[in-house]
Amino acid sequence: MNKTIRRASVFCLLLVLALLVRVTWVQAYQGQALADDKNNRRNLIGQYENPLGNIIVGGTAITGSAKTDGKDFGYKRTYTDGPLYAPITGYSSQAFGTSMLEGVFKNVLNGSDSRLKTVMDILTNKRADPGNVLTTIDKDVQKAAYDALDGKQGAAVAIDPATGEILAVVNNPSYDPGRISGAGDQAAWDELSADKGKAMENVALRKPQAPGSTFKLVTLAAAIENGLVSSIDQPTGVPGDYTIPGTRTKLPSEAGDAACNNVSARTALKLSCNNVFAELASKLGQDKMRAMAEKLGFNTQIDTPVRTNPPSKYPSKKLSVDQVAQTGIGQFDVQATPLQMAMVTSAIENGGKLVAPHMVSEVTDSGGTVLESFKDPKVQQVMSPRTASMLQDAMRTVATEGGGKPAQVAGAEVGGKTGTAQRGVNNNIPPLAWFTSYGKAGGKQIAVAVMIENSDTDRSEIGGGRLAAPIAQKMMAAWLKK
Repeated sequence: MNKTIRRASVFCLLLVLALLVRVTWVQAYQGQALADDKNNRRNLIGQYENPLGNIIVGGTAITGSAKTDGKDFGYKRTYTDGPLYAPITGYSSQAFGTSMLEGVFKNVLNGSDSRLKTVMDILTNKRADPGNVLTTIDKDVQKAAYDALDGKQGAAVAIDPATGEILAVVNNPSYDPGRISGAGDQAAWDELSADKGKAMENVALRKPQAPGSTFKLVTLAAAIENGLVSSIDQPTGVPGDYTIPGTRTKLPSEAGDAACNNVSARTALKLSCNNVFAELASKLGQDKMRAMAEKLGFNTQIDTPVRTNPPSKYPSKKLSVDQVAQTGIGQFDVQATPLQMAMVTSAIENGGKLVAPHMVSEVTDSGGTVLESFKDPKVQQVMSPRTASMLQDAMRTVATEGGGKPAQVAGAEVGGKTGTAQRGVNNNIPPLAWFTSYGKAGGKQIAVAVMIENSDTDRSEIGGGRLAAPIAQKMMAAWLKK
């Protein structure tokens, strides 16, 4: 054979061998990675090739699937009462991905989760029938909160303290996730994303803000647990004319210096006396205050299973004594979501036990077989039963004699705490109006937190009672009167 032809033949053979090695490598070792790559459009097409599984509230699906006329996607996600349940479902969009429960359980809902596959699915490499997500949401509590928030900007959360089941998560403004579920919904997405995406912002779970005087519950819990307060009816000795420690700045209370002079913890909570709680916090110190807050969920990402990101916050960096005092009244760098404050009240109502909050009870396959259960949540004793009982007692006084009167539910025991959180330089931004409460009757119990943003209320403590407490009342009544 000609030497040149022989060399060319060997070179071509090497090229063929190299090609075979490369093909074998791709198919045997890289095939799955390429198939699972997020940029592989075949995966997205596969997700919407068939109807999706459903998210369920009270035995009824609040999601569905509709046949499309498109070439790529056979179906798209639909929603029943989309704005009502958007903070829970999130969206499942062919163009913009997924969020909230749609995102957490995407693989179950689109049938790609390996737990869904039958033997035949494995043998034929067929996508399994999709599964379903059963929530703990109570439709009546959810609707009561949604209707009560109409015309207001704010959020609300309700929890069953005994089980940790989240009964309601509501935001206003809200949005219809069905508007962005298709492949060509850019205009709707741009509209909803305007104004920093406020319509799609999950304020109830993912926007910590100053909790104002509702945080005084945490301060009082820390004071009782650490022996600083032994009786809620004993005078505290804190003067009404109070100067923040380490400064020359007077700290006024809305009720006035005289009304808050040397009052008991019960009266201080009822009147929301800033002097008492600032002094308690300064005496406890940052470490003890932070320890109590963290037991209740601050500085921790909570998986509901939707993750609270960023988490509610009690400052970790070293604070001066005056800054610690300010944290005692829910100001300075303290931040909380409505979920977090509902957790605080839930632990108080439940004898000091905090049951991990969750909005999903079970994840099942298409036939109802349970793939994952959340019915045995983690339980922590975050304060003594005695501390919880004293706090309940003081909160009942707020609801019967103080700013929490609008939260009363006929035939039920109700305890609450109002709050107004100042914002901006020299309070130039309208305050946040807060209210958190518990209610129990007939063996049932509920803990609620409501926060109203940008209200037109005055800047007094009564703002939380006037604006937020009536919403909490409707939520509690919807649960306790069933």
